[in-house]
Amino acid sequence: MNPVINHLVQLQELILIRDEQKVAGSGAHLEELDASIRELIQQLPSDVRAMFEKLYRRDRVVIGPVADGVCAVCGMRLPISLVQAVRMAQAVQSCPNCAHLLFAPAAAPRRLGQSARRTEPRKVGISRFSSEDLMVPQLAAEDAEGAIRELAGRMASAGFVDDAEKLVEAALRREAILSTALGNGLAFPHVRGVEGGGLTLALGLSRKGLRFGGSEEGLVKIVFLIVIPTAASAFYLKLLAGLAETFVKADARKALLAEKEPDKLWKALVKVTRATIK
Repeated sequence: MNPVINHLVQLQELILIRDEQKVAGSGAHLEELDASIRELIQQLPSDVRAMFEKLYRRDRVVIGPVADGVCAVCGMRLPISLVQAVRMAQAVQSCPNCAHLLFAPAAAPRRLGQSARRTEPRKVGISRFSSEDLMVPQLAAEDAEGAIRELAGRMASAGFVDDAEKLVEAALRREAILSTALGNGLAFPHVRGVEGGGLTLALGLSRKGLRFGGSEEGLVKIVFLIVIPTAASAFYLKLLAGLAETFVKADARKALLAEKEPDKLWKALVKVTRATIK
């Protein structure tokens, strides 16, 4: 990847991580993240920095992947010549529709789109992003990687993503930057840029608890693995804020940890998030 484009991708990742920390109420790393972001912005070539700052004033997502010839930010099908230029990465390219900068991602997992049946009622709340099939009430995993692997496998076997191993690799790369454990026994490992469908989450429980990276937040008992298409990046922050608001309450955490069957865990999740996830 072109060094400048790689620099932009890394910069955006840090910005989104900082936003996650803010909405989840975890301020331990904010100063460090802010300093790193300022440094990366200053290191950009002046013309690219000007483009970045102009886009950043109106959107948290500045650079997005090209997926199957489509801008993943706005959904516009791009001219073949532009797609080829993005892949060659000799210069920074932008979408002619939304003006976001573009990059060609390495091999990444894809969300398998699923069409709603006409007889199905309209989904609301957390049911828009998950289902009973994605509940794992008794994780067999002994560590964070094992939990991520188990939940990714569940997503793949239930037909939500095409490649569990790619999902695991991407989630672990994200964990290596900063642990997604956010206190109260919760962790939110996730992968951005999973195109082809909507935002999706799987839930797993570990009653004895798991250590997530070098986190100082204690053992994690409730793990949400979340896949996020680029266009849903802003909404993901709202979802994360809603989940953090829900599970800051001990009663909500206890309600999940009391369940040992997928169907009952799903019903408990729907119930406790009804007021916070719209």
